[in-house]
Amino acid sequence: MADKTTYFWLRRDLRLDDNHGLYQALKASTSVQCIFIFDTEILDDLVDKKDARVTFIHDTLSTIHQQLQELGAGLLIEHGKPIEVWKKILKSTPIQAIYCNKDYEPYAQKRDKAVAELAAAQQVDFYGFKDQVIFENLEVCKKDGSPYTVFTPYSKVWKARLAEKETETLEHYAIQKLAANFSQNTALTLPTLQAIGFERNTTIQFPDTKVTQKLIKHYDETRDFPALEGTSRLGLHFRFGTISIRQKVKKAQKLNATFLNELIWRDFYAMILANHPKVVDHSFREKYDYIDWRNNEKEFELWKVGKTGYPLVDAGMRQLNESGYMHNRVRMVVASFLCKHLLIDWRWGEAYFAEKLLDYDLASNNGGWQWAAGCGTDAAPYFRIFNPSSQLQKFDKQQKYVKKWVPEFGTDQYTAPIVDHKEARERCLRTYKAGINRQ
Repeated sequence: MADKTTYFWLRRDLRLDDNHGLYQALKASTSVQCIFIFDTEILDDLVDKKDARVTFIHDTLSTIHQQLQELGAGLLIEHGKPIEVWKKILKSTPIQAIYCNKDYEPYAQKRDKAVAELAAAQQVDFYGFKDQVIFENLEVCKKDGSPYTVFTPYSKVWKARLAEKETETLEHYAIQKLAANFSQNTALTLPTLQAIGFERNTTIQFPDTKVTQKLIKHYDETRDFPALEGTSRLGLHFRFGTISIRQKVKKAQKLNATFLNELIWRDFYAMILANHPKVVDHSFREKYDYIDWRNNEKEFELWKVGKTGYPLVDAGMRQLNESGYMHNRVRMVVASFLCKHLLIDWRWGEAYFAEKLLDYDLASNNGGWQWAAGCGTDAAPYFRIFNPSSQLQKFDKQQKYVKKWVPEFGTDQYTAPIVDHKEARERCLRTYKAGINRQ
């Protein structure tokens, strides 16, 4: 048994410290090899070969590899379909077990099931641990055991559950004392980005993992104003697991209830996706699948490039295209505008965000878009339609945010509105009402 290697498979948990699955692997084995697979099932769908997220992953893996080398170990990196990579490894290497942290997206569930079955056929154990959320699947549920579909009661039970088992739930998985159990292998080298078919993105800056206590303390006061540095920008790090959700929840508990609620939303949407995988391409509320979307491609293109004539919408889209980020308040406005003013299917907008957002997360992105379209769990009712001009007046009154991203705003060069708000609102109400009454 001693000569067999245990593999720890990194995916959405790109860090060594406070990594639940890695801790359990090191605890169970004296020979743990970390592995990351550049998954061609995902990468082949990326049109932009300078996708900043791939650069971020590569840079992060480089850091992890250096950290492991300091411990006399190294990171094994493979490129291909995960099932084929594991077939190769299982054929060539005596393996004790495969450890990983769980992922709740439909593709990941299918992938992990296939790898677990492959491993079992060769008497190799496959273990998955909870790491990217505080509570998973049905850990927070109604008294009858069914999943919540409304956030507020879910969040109350979530907080009560955490209070009951706080020490256990927010445990810090320190690997320092177990570091000797990494497989000693300093000969491993990292492939270049070019070797996996990508190029380095040098234009987009990645946010820091560190956030000041002052920002979190005042989060509820500043988070809605896009001209301020009032949000944490941690979405990218939560998405790829470069920070621990447990540690951030500990801090949020002490500093700001609103920030804590945002972290609970992450769990809520992950739970919705795990229990209702249909939401990937269907409305959570089925009657909204009958809406007769206009889907005007010319208007969709104008929305994408930020030329709708509504300055807050345009600023948001230009910020997204240039930086891979969009302020959360503005995300709500641009999504509502696409679905309700232009009557373009929310799935079109969601797909564009998936292509552009550094912090793209299927569960949260899907939940946010369905909220904006009125067809999700805690959805804004279809008759609540954001007025982009009122939102600008309320959240960017001095137009600092707009002028930063739309420099021609206020000049003759700025485009006229592509729709009239009042007419678009009335059209939306008619169309939605007809759609949801059609079934």
